[in-house]
Amino acid sequence: MCFSVNVNLVKEELESRYGATLIDPDKYRPSFYLHAFSIPEMPVICSDDPAKIKLFRWGLIPSSSGSMEEAERIRNKTFNARAEGLSDKRSFSLSYRSKRCIIPIRGFFEWQHKGKEKIPWYIYKSDDSIISLAGLYDTWIFDKTGEVFNTFTIVTTEANELLSEIHNSAKRMPAILDIVQEKRWLDLSASENELTDILRPSSMILNAHTVGPLVNDRNADRNTPDVIKPYRKPLQTTLF
Repeated sequence: MCFSVNVNLVKEELESRYGATLIDPDKYRPSFYLHAFSIPEMPVICSDDPAKIKLFRWGLIPSSSGSMEEAERIRNKTFNARAEGLSDKRSFSLSYRSKRCIIPIRGFFEWQHKGKEKIPWYIYKSDDSIISLAGLYDTWIFDKTGEVFNTFTIVTTEANELLSEIHNSAKRMPAILDIVQEKRWLDLSASENELTDILRPSSMILNAHTVGPLVNDRNADRNTPDVIKPYRKPLQTTLF
């Protein structure tokens, strides 16, 4: 699973990295912490127009959705899409064939289970550069109002060695793309075998460290550098 990310990426960095233009830059809000269930608007590069960086909402609503109630129900189940079932699952199969995207992030958060404790970790590249995640997108139009919903999901795959230790409950990780894989992922002529290879657990070298309780505080402002700072839980002492 991947529900929490750092998207503290400025317009110029995004445009330089992908050779694309950020659409609606005045609407874009970089953030050190975004959570899927807040339905944030995030930058994506889509297969239909990779020269543009668009702002889509997290939580994919298939174009075949009917009522608003159905769309909202589906979206809460499509923040992630398992790589193993993309070609078969109704919510994702059409997008997998024709609407693939890249989601740029700075890093992501996962929780490690130790007994009854859940320890938050932050995962990122050693040079702190942009991480490209594989995603799918779609556009749904609410027929009663004509409102357009552009949405995406993050593809997940089996965890690599590092993430198996950190995300030790589900042993999953987001599908991370290198520069060569980015182009193939957006190329709709890529074969099924190529896509399967692209979505294998990443061999990219990643860094990780534990972070403090701020990341778990829903009432706090988590859009701050403090949310990704290394943290070691203080040892408990007993006074006699």
